[in-house]
Amino acid sequence: MKNFKESFMIFLRGLLMGAADVIPGVSGGTIALITGIYERLIKAIDDVNRFVLKDFFHFRLKKAFLNVKKLDFALLVPLLLGIGIAILSLAHLITFLLEEFVAVTFAFFFGLILASAVFVYKHAGKKHCQNIPFLFVGLVVGFLLAAPGSFGTNHSLPIIFLSGAIGICAMILPGISGSAILVLLGQYQFIMESLKSLLFDKIIVFIFGAVVGILSFSKLLDFLLKRHKGSTMAFLTGLMVGSLRRPFDEIVASSPKVIPVIILGVIGFGVVFVLEKYFSE
Repeated sequence: MKNFKESFMIFLRGLLMGAADVIPGVSGGTIALITGIYERLIKAIDDVNRFVLKDFFHFRLKKAFLNVKKLDFALLVPLLLGIGIAILSLAHLITFLLEEFVAVTFAFFFGLILASAVFVYKHAGKKHCQNIPFLFVGLVVGFLLAAPGSFGTNHSLPIIFLSGAIGICAMILPGISGSAILVLLGQYQFIMESLKSLLFDKIIVFIFGAVVGILSFSKLLDFLLKRHKGSTMAFLTGLMVGSLRRPFDEIVASSPKVIPVIILGVIGFGVVFVLEKYFSE
């Protein structure tokens, strides 16, 4: 009974993380941190690398198979189940909103991403003079990537794979929204539609990219955050602000009514502040 209760609570955390990962501006990593499983999750991911993949890629298949039992399945199974159910469920709602209420939905995302960028920069430290160049570089890179005709119009399998690899790294970092990165890459709406329509080839490639990303790129990001946290967070802040070009273009292109757009943008901005205040207590 105790094990069932623990698994159910982890499943609920997975639901929250999945919901957060679907919404641009909210980080699943933040949810993991505030619900007390972040360190355990990072260790579980590292264990997959140490106990299984390392031996697998060195063709020590028997040892890799035997080491599987060392993995934290008590965490990974219910957590991934919750994340998957939340993402698949919310994909229908998000695609509906993006089809029927384009301007106000992107305005809400705009507010979420902008507020999240503010909180990400808070983790960059107080060495503003050192951080500003990285902030500016991130801003330029984000602005260029979010330009029409870049990643956004390319939904080939290699781009989907790359989007999965990059997006998952952001999803496991507190404060960085993986969905916001997908918005930047112009893949967010396409991935949501793929989930809704169960386009398995696209979904499988995206998941495979995510697996590769979480098992490899995450180590690089972890290194950067430990050794160069200020400049890394400043760059990520600039990247998020630069990516606002895409939701802004979507809002303008849909010829919206200004007042609802402003209201939803302000609400999105305020939601992040409310969550941050609530979870920091």
